[in-house]
Amino acid sequence: MPADAAVSVRGLRKAYGKVEAVKGVDFEVRPGEVFGFLGPNGAGKTTTISMLCTLVNPTGGSATVAGHDVVKARDEVRRNIGLVFQDPTLDGYLSAEQNLRFHAELYGVPKAAVGDRIRKVMEMVALWDRKDAKVNTFSGGMKRRLEIARGLLHSPRVLFLDEPTVGLDPQTRSAIWGYINQLRLVEDITIFMTTHYMDEAEYCDRIAIVDHGELVVIDSPEALKASVGKDRVQIQTADDTAAIKALRERFGLEAAVHEGAVTFAVASGEEFVPRLFAELGMPITSVSVSRPSLDDVFMSYTGSTIRDAEAGADNMTTWMRAMARR
Repeated sequence: MPADAAVSVRGLRKAYGKVEAVKGVDFEVRPGEVFGFLGPNGAGKTTTISMLCTLVNPTGGSATVAGHDVVKARDEVRRNIGLVFQDPTLDGYLSAEQNLRFHAELYGVPKAAVGDRIRKVMEMVALWDRKDAKVNTFSGGMKRRLEIARGLLHSPRVLFLDEPTVGLDPQTRSAIWGYINQLRLVEDITIFMTTHYMDEAEYCDRIAIVDHGELVVIDSPEALKASVGKDRVQIQTADDTAAIKALRERFGLEAAVHEGAVTFAVASGEEFVPRLFAELGMPITSVSVSRPSLDDVFMSYTGSTIRDAEAGADNMTTWMRAMARR
């Protein structure tokens, strides 16, 4: 494994009985980058982070974080990482500052440095003026910002963010990412995040698309979108099956129903639309054309949109969480 990689993974696997949640993934995270795991709920993102953070033992393969093996050097890994969980873990009956002081005690932050360090991380996320307020009076966005500050308190080399803005409104999500980008400039840190939000993945330097426990492709957002090369066209008709058949027979295009519309990819979509209306042979009630997005990338590499994939993953996610608690 490269000595200078912040995270290095080889053949990492996790199985719950006969079901493989993570199927032998390989990747590296460069120091100082924002690296994203993009995929639907149930794709294996949280399981991967749990193994890298030493919360779950791998079934097979190997991984190092900040140069330390996640199985053989668990304590060293934990000293060098910060972790913001998907579910809240703050004590609502304590003040914001008390939550951070408790964390500093657990991580052995020198007492002489605790006060200055707490002020620094709380100012980073614009919460210093609320340091004495109880956490149960905070909004969801404020709690998430405090959790990020807590994850930074002991100066980790790698900060893991598991769905850092899940459940937050779009405006608050945007604000959270403003703080994350700011702290990246201030702190010498690598950020490893999971998300199923396409717009959030745009903040990453590189993205690994994950589906059904497998790593499908890794590249920068722009390179991934360029790899698709075609526009996405979605149409509404009275008979989706007939429309899919007509697109195949008359234009040689493969289409499928995604998000309630007949969807297909074609070069120069806007130029193709007039021909579509003239030659499809059936009424079209609406049409939309969009440039390649990360959702198009996901569909191109996996055969479904991330929303369609999530719709079929809810039962599997519930089952795997139940197994993990055993």
